[in-house]
Amino acid sequence: MKLTDFHFPDKEIGFGRLLKVMQDHGFIFGEQWDYERATFDLKMPDERDAGTFYLRVPCFTIDGDIPHDETLVKLMTPLLGRHYYPHGVEYGEDEGFPDKIINRSKQKLSAVDEELND
Repeated sequence: MKLTDFHFPDKEIGFGRLLKVMQDHGFIFGEQWDYERATFDLKMPDERDAGTFYLRVPCFTIDGDIPHDETLVKLMTPLLGRHYYPHGVEYGEDEGFPDKIINRSKQKLSAVDEELND
């Protein structure tokens, strides 16, 4: 599910600053990065709905190589996904995301967006 209520797409920022802000908000720098693309993931388990959800913020380089601090990256549209064992994460609009997971995702993204704008 794409979360489009934020100013993330086309926001450009230094990778070092982005990494610090994302880690401060509980996101993990995804291990599947290459020198041009990276993702930041936040795992949100929900025992009541018996599911695990992931909030993903992808980015790609404008100038430089990831993971250098001075590399300029552009953020892309955040995604909310639901994990299905053993197949992986699905990001479709029809995955039946609980309202509390959607709201928590939006709160996290708002906090990140606000800090990136400072």
